[in-house]
Order: sequence, then C-alpha cells, then structure tokens
Amino acid sequence: MADREYNLVMLGPPGAGKGTQAVRLSEAIGVPHISTGDILREAVADDSELGREAKGYMDAGELVPDELVIAIARERVAREDCADGFVLDGFPRTVPQAEALGAAMDEVGRQALLVINLAVAEEEIVRRLSSRRMCKECGGIYTADDGEVGDPCPNPDCDGALYQRSDDAAEAITERLRAYAAQTEPLIQYYTDRGVLADVPGEGKPDDIAEAVHQAAIA
Repeated sequence: MADREYNLVMLGPPGAGKGTQAVRLSEAIGVPHISTGDILREAVADDSELGREAKGYMDAGELVPDELVIAIARERVAREDCADGFVLDGFPRTVPQAEALGAAMDEVGRQALLVINLAVAEEEIVRRLSSRRMCKECGGIYTADDGEVGDPCPNPDCDGALYQRSDDAAEAITERLRAYAAQTEPLIQYYTDRGVLADVPGEGKPDDIAEAVHQAAIA
C-alpha cells in the first residue's frame, strides 16, 4: 500500500516511453497503472452500459467521444484499488479532457493531480519510432539493431517474424507529432499554469529515467 495518495498523469509525445515508465512508476509506489486503451477494453469485456456504448464506436472504427472516455475514466479512478492513487497513461489528451478529469477528481474526493511530462527531442522521437520493430506472433517490441523487417523474432521461444507498424513510417511519425502538438502540447501549459507539472528528461538509460520519474512523483 502506498504511504500517501499519489494521483499521477504521465504526459509525453509518441515514442517518449511514457507507457513503460508509467508501469514502472505504478509498481514502485504501489498504485494501479491505468491506460485509456486498457480501461476501454475492460469496459467492453465487462459488458457494462458504458462499455457497450464504447464498443459501438470501436466496432465502427470511430474514436470514442470525449464524454464517454471521461465517464469510463471517472468510474475507474473511483474504484477501491485507487484509494491510494493511480498512474494515468494516455489520458487526458486534450485540455477539455483535463478539465473534465479535474471535475471528476473533485466529485470522487481525490487529492490534486501531479503531472509528469517526459521531455524528448523530436529528432530522438523520430529515431526511436522509425527503428522500432515488432513481432507478429508474440507482440515483442525490438529495434532495428535486433533485426530488420521479415527477420525472425529475437525471442528464442517464438517463431514469429519482425514487422514495422504503419504508423512508425517516417511520414506517419511526422503526422503523429503534428497531432500531438496541436492537441496534447497545450496540456503542458494548462498544467504548468496550475503549478502541478514536473518536467523529466526522457532521454538516456531507462533506469535513470525511471529514477528521475520516481523522484518527481514522490517530491
């Protein structure tokens, strides 16, 4: 159990490693890691009213509307296992979502958020994502140093082959970063203005980044 309430949001551009660091942080301080994708899939699997509504959009290949994502996130952070806090990953993505999250936190009686922003230079993001390789079978994530597209998976227990996600191509990366700048970067200013944002360098050794994230969270 955490020794205090940690209500944390992990921000960062695509390829910053926020998912990996969010998991490590949640384990270090003993609170749940909550990703938008996971809670949407969980709501659908539970066949809840919100989940059925979300499934309709997902089956149609459409984005789940803000108000529905917010409702599902609100329900998740209100659960008993979040009594000591949580690490949110992938939400909020926009200022309206942040405003709604703040209102939801007040409604369920949670303490104020702390937002950790992983700062990574654009050229490093492009380098990371363009060199990323994945296995079709086991879902393992590798780099071009581990093998090129079509090469066998480095996992000795897997018979799969490596591939590159379509959104890791150079043109797609540029578009993803453009969308991030337009929608999510304003969150940095939003949370800075409220005095709850901590910038953490997201480049270097993963263990060093994890330690810096941990120190920012417990400060």
